[in-house]
Order: sequence, then C-alpha cells, then structure tokens
Amino acid sequence: MKKKLSNQFLINFLVIFLLTILDTVLAFVLLSFASRLIAGSLAKNQYPASAIIKEDYRQIDASAVVQNGGGVQVVDKDYRVVYSSGLDTIGKDKLTVEEFTTFLTESRSKSYHYDILYQPKGEFWLIVTFPTSVRLDFSLVHNKEAAAGDFMRAGWAIAFVVLIYLLMIALFAFIYSRITAAGITIPLKKLCDGTRLLREGDYSVRVDLRLKNEFAELQNTFNDMAARIEHEISLRKKSEEDRRRLILDISHDLKNPMSSIQGYAELLMRKTGMTEQERNEHLGIILNNSRRANQLLTELFELSQMDSPDFTLKLERTDICEYIRQICGELVPQLEREGFKYEFDILEESVFVLLDTHRFSRIIQNLANNAMRYNPKGTLVAVSLTIQNDQVVIDFSDDGVGIPAHLTDNIFKPFVRVDDSRNSKTGGSGLGLSIAKKIAEAHGGNLTLHLNEIKGSTFRITIPTI
Repeated sequence: MKKKLSNQFLINFLVIFLLTILDTVLAFVLLSFASRLIAGSLAKNQYPASAIIKEDYRQIDASAVVQNGGGVQVVDKDYRVVYSSGLDTIGKDKLTVEEFTTFLTESRSKSYHYDILYQPKGEFWLIVTFPTSVRLDFSLVHNKEAAAGDFMRAGWAIAFVVLIYLLMIALFAFIYSRITAAGITIPLKKLCDGTRLLREGDYSVRVDLRLKNEFAELQNTFNDMAARIEHEISLRKKSEEDRRRLILDISHDLKNPMSSIQGYAELLMRKTGMTEQERNEHLGIILNNSRRANQLLTELFELSQMDSPDFTLKLERTDICEYIRQICGELVPQLEREGFKYEFDILEESVFVLLDTHRFSRIIQNLANNAMRYNPKGTLVAVSLTIQNDQVVIDFSDDGVGIPAHLTDNIFKPFVRVDDSRNSKTGGSGLGLSIAKKIAEAHGGNLTLHLNEIKGSTFRITIPTI
C-alpha cells in the first residue's frame, strides 16, 4: 500500500511539474505577444532618439520627451554633457572614457530605458531616457556564423544544466511524494493493524495516531467501535455465564425435591406392612417436595414472563399510602406469629400512583418473607413511605443479620441466596428478589439495596407519582 501511494504521489507531482513548465512557456509567449500589442503606445517607442536627432544638437526639441517623464542628454566627442533637459541619470558635466564606456555597457541593467544614437556630422551622442515601467529580460540568441565547436560546447552546457535541473526536480518530487505518502500510509497501517487484531479477537486494541486531522476522527470512530464491541462481547460472555449458572441452579434446585419424591414414592411401592403414620409421613414429604418444585417452576415461569416483550401490567390509579397500610396490616399476624417486632411510618395524606396492585404486593411479601427467613426472632421490621422529587419512596428495613457485602452487587440476580448451602428450610427459591425488582422496574421505578451502618439492611422501592 505504501509503495502504491508513494508512486501515485510521485506521478502526480511529475505531472504537475510538466504542466508548470508548459504553463511557464505559455506565459512567456503571452507576455511577448502582449508586449508587442502595447509597444506602440509606450512613451519610449513614441519618442525614440532617431525621431528628434538633428545635425546640430542645439536644434533638438526635447519638450515632448520631457512632458512624458523622460530626459534628453547630448555628449560630445570629448565626453562632455553639452545639453541636458528633463530626466538626467548621468549626473555629471564631464565623463572619462572609462565612465562613458561603463555607462554604455551597463545601460540595459538599470531601471531606465536608454535610446543612444551617434550623430557623425555633429560628432555627439544623443541619449533619450525614460523610466522603465516593467522589464522582463529573457532571450535566446543563436548566430549561424558562430564556430561549430563553440555551438556544440554551448549546446552541451545548456543540455547539462537542463538535465541537472530536471533531475533535481525529479528527486525533490520523489522525496516529497514519500514524505506525503508516509503521512497517509503510516496512520492507515496503524488502523489496518488495529482492524486485523480486532478481527482476530483482540477487542482491547486501541489506535493512537497522535494527529488532529481527519485521521483523528477516524481514530476516535475506530476506538469507539472497538470499545463498544469489547463491551458487547463482555456482556455476551457474562450473559452466557449467567445462563449456564441459571441452568445449573435450576437443575440443582429441581433435582433435590424430585429425587426425594422419587425415592419416597419407590419406598411406598416396595415396602409392605407400613403403618398409617409412616405412610402419612412419607406422603407428607412427597407433598412438601412437590410444592417446592411447583413453586420453583411457577416463579421461573413468572420471571420468564417479565422478560418477555409482551409482558404488561394492569395499572390502576391507586392511593399508594392507603394501599401500603393495607399490605402492612396483612403482614402483622405473620410477623407476630414468627416473633418479629414491627414499625410502620406511612404518610396520612393521599398520594396517587399507577399501580398493578396484585403484582406490587409480591414485592412487599417477598421482602417480608426474606426478612423472616434469614433473621432471628425479635428482629425489628420497619416500613416507611415518603415523597422525594415526585417519587414515592418505600423503605423496607430490618435490624437483623444483614446481607454479606460480597452479595450486594448480585443480590437481585436469579438464584442468589444469602444461605449458600441452598437448604430448603432456610432458603427460598432464590428468585423472589429478582421478581420483585422486575415488578418495580415495570412500574417505572426501581428496587435497590442499602446496607445499614450498624446492622441489618434496607430495601428501597421507588415509584413515580402522577
């Protein structure tokens, strides 16, 4: 890629160089043509020395020359300036032979136009001077009468200079094409390398071009794309890990009750002479395990329903304060039976929200079940309701054992339990908090965990008011 770009740049520069030479030649031709067009209107051509010269210099009329900004001087055979009118660039009354010779030879290099004419009868030089407006001196003179050797040497010298000039231009074009191409190929190579690594699975790759042009925008776009892909891949891996863990947890939680049901059913079928009490005990175990399996399957079905895009709530305009008071009233017998203390702080005023009362009660019930399942008797359970920033804030707190710090980030994931042993007596299905959080989110709110500074924990439910 670098070679192709460099060659392309070199070709482009050489084409531009050739076009420049052609344009320069055309410019000289046009200048020559334009010079011929305006030559007749220039003062130096309207009043040449041949037009005003006389045999007697005293008869020369220099008024027209002087009126057009020029000057007339007459130098005799002794190199004295015997007449001067208008513009005077000699500046002396008497010249030496050397000075006059120098004046004649250097007249074309000065910023004045000199028309010098010798009058043999009067033995004087007439010098007509005009200021030069613009002069471009370039001429190629060839005389066929020159010696053949001189012509060949001059020709070779000119050819050598032209060749060196072209080689230098070609070298500069080559070097500049490489430098220019490098400014493009190096960033492109880094981007290609980054793309290749990204294609090979290295999603942490980033490109740093240290540029502030359009490549910087391309770099930012590439890095942003790589970051998004890396994030999506990490989410996909995490989702896959969660899916595998979910399948393992479901298998584990279903295996225990199903194995128990199978074992006791086989025992009832094989064992003879079993007393009525023993039979009832075995049937009770089968019933309890079937209920556990049925509860797990029901909650799994409910959780999958909430993840479905077709899941909707039956929302009604509800006084949330009165509704929470009713829920808390229903919890009192259960809390007293389990030996728990309770405390409720609900606003007396009416606050209305859009609520699916059947599903929302699951949140409070699941939180209450967890509090009674994992905390000892005598634990205080407190429920409070306040309004903050147009949101209903319901805090469900307890001063019990609390939740381990390592579970705070994952407590709302399916099958996460405080009791790692997954004991059926001390632990639930592990889906209650996941279901509760999804119900809160479906209402446009949220369910979050806040660890108390001293002991216990607080689950906060938020719902927008209407």
